[in-house]
Amino acid sequence: MLLTMFLLGLVYAALIGVLFAAGVGFIPIILIAAVLFIAQVFASDKIALRAAGAKEVSPQEAPELHALIERLCIQADLPKPRIAVVDTEMPNAFAMGRSKNKSTVCVTTGLMQTLSPTELEGVLGHELTHIVNHDVMVMTIASFFASIASLIVQFGFFFGGGFGGGDDNEGDSAALVILVSLLVYAISFMLMMALSRYREYAADRGSAVLTGHPSALSSALLKISGMMQRVPQQDLRAAQGMNAFFIIPAGAKRSLFNLFATHPPVEKRIAALSRLEAQLQGTA
Repeated sequence: MLLTMFLLGLVYAALIGVLFAAGVGFIPIILIAAVLFIAQVFASDKIALRAAGAKEVSPQEAPELHALIERLCIQADLPKPRIAVVDTEMPNAFAMGRSKNKSTVCVTTGLMQTLSPTELEGVLGHELTHIVNHDVMVMTIASFFASIASLIVQFGFFFGGGFGGGDDNEGDSAALVILVSLLVYAISFMLMMALSRYREYAADRGSAVLTGHPSALSSALLKISGMMQRVPQQDLRAAQGMNAFFIIPAGAKRSLFNLFATHPPVEKRIAALSRLEAQLQGTA
């Protein structure tokens, strides 16, 4: 994850260098991106929960769910997050929030009906690890300059390849900026997808260490991925906008070498958990 963040930093530094060398007045673009960044930090969780149809539940409404999360939070030395439930057959879970004190763990009714208590504990440990690792904030920060690059490309094409310039040199500079921004966006997108996959491995590992039962999470991942095939396609399509946050993507298909996937293949996650279990049991 650190290597990927470092590579992202290099790509973004190259973009800034080209912008300065070209003399492009990109302050308005940065201001727009900064506003979007702030909105994403402070409002993305509320927007995502509303879009998912999540409803916050009290300890009286979901006592077993609250008890499981409370016990895991004590073990992880983590403030108890808000807890929400989505009424859908699709078995899934996700965590949102910019900090440990401003977070929400959300599960679906399909997940609670599908998993055993031990498997559900493994999934909740995974989501709590995302909160411990500040993963939502990590991905927000990682995407900031990618948003700038995207805006530059869109502005450039919208204004016909020029940022208000008149002569040929200014036109060439603008074309160079658009080209570099396009490359930066493409490369940073792939790096962000890699970062997203690495954070899933990290959350799996965190859950295994927290619960002490890697095999329970492995079993949960198998059940969830298997149940996905029974969920109506229209429900999966409606939920795909949340794929980056789900523990298992909704109806995601394998892309070329998984370069554009937000999650590692389930079989690789299970293999990593099996190795970890062997280490914890002292057999590896």
